[in-house]
Amino acid sequence: MKRLRRRILNLAAGASIVAAALAAGPPTASAAAGTGGCQLNSAHQQIQHVIQIQFDNVHFTRDNPNVPSDLEQMPNLLNFIENNGVLLTNHHTPLIAHDATDILTSFTGLYGDRMGVPIGTTFRYFAPSGTTSAGVAFAYWTDPVFDPTTATPTDTKFNLLGADGKNTPAPWVPFTRAGCNVGQVATVNTVLENIATDIPTVFGAGSPEAAEVASNPGQAVADFVGIAVHCTQASSVCAAANHGRPDLLPDEPGGYTGFTGLFGHKYVAPQIGGTGTGGVELADLDGDTIQDTSGHIGFPGFAGMAAKVSLAYVADMQEHGIPVTYAYINDAHDKFLTGPAYGPGEAGYVAALKAYDTAFGQFFQRLAGDGINQSNTLFVITADEGDHFVGGRPSPDGCDGVMTPCTYSKIGEINGNLTGLLATEQGISTPFTVHNDSAPSVYITGNPTRGAAVTRNLERATAGLTAVNPITGDTETITDALADPVEMDILHMVTADPARTPTFTLFAHPNYFLFAGAANCNSPCVRENPAFAWNHGDFQSDITTTWLGMVGPGVTNLGIDSTTWSDHSDIRPTIMVLLGLKDDYAHDGRALMEDLDGWATPAAVKLNGGYDKIAVMYKQLDAAVGQFGLATLIVSTDAVASGNASDDSRYAALENQLSSLNTQRDALAVQMNGLLEKAEFGGQPITEQQAHALVTQGQSLLDQANLLHS
Repeated sequence: MKRLRRRILNLAAGASIVAAALAAGPPTASAAAGTGGCQLNSAHQQIQHVIQIQFDNVHFTRDNPNVPSDLEQMPNLLNFIENNGVLLTNHHTPLIAHDATDILTSFTGLYGDRMGVPIGTTFRYFAPSGTTSAGVAFAYWTDPVFDPTTATPTDTKFNLLGADGKNTPAPWVPFTRAGCNVGQVATVNTVLENIATDIPTVFGAGSPEAAEVASNPGQAVADFVGIAVHCTQASSVCAAANHGRPDLLPDEPGGYTGFTGLFGHKYVAPQIGGTGTGGVELADLDGDTIQDTSGHIGFPGFAGMAAKVSLAYVADMQEHGIPVTYAYINDAHDKFLTGPAYGPGEAGYVAALKAYDTAFGQFFQRLAGDGINQSNTLFVITADEGDHFVGGRPSPDGCDGVMTPCTYSKIGEINGNLTGLLATEQGISTPFTVHNDSAPSVYITGNPTRGAAVTRNLERATAGLTAVNPITGDTETITDALADPVEMDILHMVTADPARTPTFTLFAHPNYFLFAGAANCNSPCVRENPAFAWNHGDFQSDITTTWLGMVGPGVTNLGIDSTTWSDHSDIRPTIMVLLGLKDDYAHDGRALMEDLDGWATPAAVKLNGGYDKIAVMYKQLDAAVGQFGLATLIVSTDAVASGNASDDSRYAALENQLSSLNTQRDALAVQMNGLLEKAEFGGQPITEQQAHALVTQGQSLLDQANLLHS
């Protein structure tokens, strides 16, 4: 998220603050009254507030073994989770491991093939002519494809596109139907993300808001982008007099009429305690007015969503009758507007984490004073993906960052001109475009089939690329894995819109960020770029392994859970089970019953012992970075990278086997998922016999996938 939006636009002391917050008693009358008509249906009716926080690239594991990790340097947050709930550290992303894809999966419980955004922050789409144009994932929920390069995009389908070709069901719907207003703080696609397509979609092309875009675009961003409230049918918060707009979801199953929303800081701030002229001034947790770097009062931009800002919005919302809040917090290792990026243990990085830690201490203390704490609030906190640090050795040796700051003489992602490398090393000049990335999706001009000679030649050439790392001096193979549409389908990367399906996806060595440039290496083709030093998007474990924290009624106080295998698709069904609510669709994930108290676990899940067995196997079969996905990716790479044209028969055979396995996997996953959803939300237990039969079939598929690459 930071890359695109940026281009478009004392440890022990901290622990005492949390201790004060945790000492708070039961919810106060004012806090309970503040939830209004919100009717959550949690076990024992204990959950009255929901706070879901999504970090951008904040790590539990250490990037340098001597330097405490991001969470270790935020004890106010880490202690709150470990002392009151559970921190799952065997938690994973979908693919491609990118902000938009990851966050949308955690919000909906759906992988990219079912919610429309599997490639990541940006993507390409084929026009009927065979050329491609740009798509940007960051657009409001009901927007069509956001193509900033043209006023007449050829792809007019929804950006958020379900497998049925309709707009993906929205995650706030179960809450607003239950009478709960939902606040969104810089959270992807649930707020207005841009002033190009979002303003006309929500306010209308002839609206005063659109006129402000034309006359003062900087203020328009501060006024209308990034902040929203989705209201119940009866809520006065989003009344027309407050500039509320109809909250239109044309494809929501079961209908969604009479609901309204507030869009933008300008209209939300007066409803959550804003002061000054128009009530638009809000303070961050340090007491400073929230504004952008140009002095526009209002939303400070996504790069400005540090913890003290984002958490202040959440607190304001919770204190003003908005009991369900989602928030985004940017990472601490980027300097954003000033660059370059920090390395682990650098003084600026440590200072940023200290500021985040202070903000969480202030946040928990303030909420506790409002009677909002772990006794009546479900806290769900995670990070979109891990980042791979691209840099040299720190100096001095053994620096820990906290006591001895680290410095780096070499730091920065390695930018690679894919076009130039192919022309120079492989003699390939096939025209193509890419989604620039460490895991770039390649779109060959003309949109040839996957088995066409031009496709096969480019794939083979891509597999053979090497580069001299300008930081280490080592010669490295650039391509770690390749997936054509057969494997991308297995990895949930093929949507209902054929125009968005790439010719193939290259998962690069995580040091490299690849782009399409000049067909020569005069520039040069490979160079160090210190403005960015953290790569993601790839399938490697340091990128796809992240963490999930949960605290609140019904969450078992386990501290660290390093055993349970989970991914972002599991967050949503777990929340729905805890709250006693249901979505309008079946999730791709499953509820994390291992981390819930017995009294908060549906009775059907506990009967017969079948649920756990199916849940474990289901994840390894269906998750993109589960055993099946990773095993088939190895096979796909072997097939796609086949060395010459005579290998095409072998390629075809492997592709056919992968396609057959995928068909079997999908059918089995549907059966498993159906049983899991019925146990979680329908009161139907899974028998031991059902579990044994399905798990046996699942193990057979895993064995077949592993045999293909053995």
